[in-house]
Amino acid sequence: MKYSLLLIGILMTQLILAQKNERPNIIFILTDDQSYGMMECTGNKIIKTPNLNKLANEGVLFTNAHITSAICTPSRVSIFLSQYERKHGVNFNSATAVSEDAWAQSYPVLMREAGYYTGYIGKNHAPIGLGGYESGVLEQSFDFWYASHGGVYFYPKEKRKIYKDAIANTQVEILEEGVEQFLDPNARRLKGAISFLESRPKEKPFLLNLNFNIPHGATTQTMRQKETDDDIYRTLYRNLDIPLPDNYIAKADIESPKLPASLHRARDRQAGYNYVDTPEGFKERYIRQLQCITGVDRMIGKLRKKLKELKLDKNTIIIFTSDHGLFMGEHGLGGKALCYEKTTHVPMFVYNPKQKKGYKSDALVQTIDVAPTILSLAGVKIPEAFQGKDISGFVKGDKSKVRDYLYTENLWSTSFGNPRCEAVQTKDWKYIRYYANHNPSATEKIKLAKAFNMPLRTMLYEVHPSQLAIYRGFIENPINGEEPVYEELYNLTNDPSEVFNLIDKPEHKEVLKELRLAWNKEIANARGRGKPKVVVYTNTKSKI
Repeated sequence: MKYSLLLIGILMTQLILAQKNERPNIIFILTDDQSYGMMECTGNKIIKTPNLNKLANEGVLFTNAHITSAICTPSRVSIFLSQYERKHGVNFNSATAVSEDAWAQSYPVLMREAGYYTGYIGKNHAPIGLGGYESGVLEQSFDFWYASHGGVYFYPKEKRKIYKDAIANTQVEILEEGVEQFLDPNARRLKGAISFLESRPKEKPFLLNLNFNIPHGATTQTMRQKETDDDIYRTLYRNLDIPLPDNYIAKADIESPKLPASLHRARDRQAGYNYVDTPEGFKERYIRQLQCITGVDRMIGKLRKKLKELKLDKNTIIIFTSDHGLFMGEHGLGGKALCYEKTTHVPMFVYNPKQKKGYKSDALVQTIDVAPTILSLAGVKIPEAFQGKDISGFVKGDKSKVRDYLYTENLWSTSFGNPRCEAVQTKDWKYIRYYANHNPSATEKIKLAKAFNMPLRTMLYEVHPSQLAIYRGFIENPINGEEPVYEELYNLTNDPSEVFNLIDKPEHKEVLKELRLAWNKEIANARGRGKPKVVVYTNTKSKI
């Protein structure tokens, strides 16, 4: 009897271990500033992305995927926590960081607690814990860390100490070395990488978060076509006739701005986006963006080869998306932080090697759906605090609807001229509402800084705790009755570039009524209940 019980115990243990080993490995890849149409598989006729195409075509390519907030920090926090910014309450202008209590319910922490070996490589732009980027909370949340806070830049060794020991000099290739070490116990050891174990334990499934700082403006701005750079980053696409984007308007040719000047102050736009002002500036920056994405594509090919070499390919799911898009002079606009398709519509696909056939879906999905999907694929319980949807069913053949209305917002309204706005859309229609812009002017701030010999960083980018009051007003006032000062209505089916504002057309009054009612419901859902789980944060002494 004793031996029978012992045998049963051994068999049960073996069964549990076998079930654990059957859990899929998951690689989540996030690019930066990549609008939807910047790969072959999403309609770009110039760029060559064979490896991304293959992955997307073998999985589920979501053709109607959107972010929640079109700027780095809130978008990335939203992905971590599966919450709209209006609920998590963290942005560049919020004077807050994610509290450790909130972070405990993030998908990376939950996956690690569930027995996954976790890694983080590349860019982090989400302040976590008391002290934000300097707290060390994020680094300690992973088994393997080869990353930096803020930008990674194109030549990471020039800016970030952690990458100094890499052999390569350019971003994609340096991060590739980190991926090699994470996956392969025989890979070269990087002195900068922080690892709590000598190598990845084979008996555990893994979660790898690979975060590029490409093709972000700060990265492409620092490209210098060095002789030591790969040909991809020096010569590729430079012999082509690059057409201007549809609806492109050079700064000198703007006669009627896309948005009222009192609402969206283009003269205060960050200087880093001024390349859109001329056709020549656009072409040079666009070529660099295409080059960077092609570099990512090549790395994806190497990654799949490595997975096959290590016999991990048949049980590793790959999820790919971007944190938001970027204007390239369309309608005379540059930068992001608006609710137009150019900044909210991003590429997204889920590749599962066990899926029999790939297909495209036009379901309304969002990047806040990534976290619940990862947890579901791993068999981990999804927290009630999550606001995203589990879309793992799509890789199992379930092509059901995800949501009736998709909600996006911009709460990054600062001296750089962008207004607060919110949007609600269906597959066919989009409604956007804007609020009065009372922010001080960046142009005037720059004049003052120069006149009084002040650092521009102090005047333009430092965040004081007192700004929390302004930011909380941005969140609560629309829910409490603040009226919009400008509205837009677009037929996305007939006008995907959002050229013709139909807000005053009487024939569309029923659609407008429907979407206004939907906005009222969706903004309340996005806000949720209770106080956000944040800590007050200032970057006045931060190096980030």
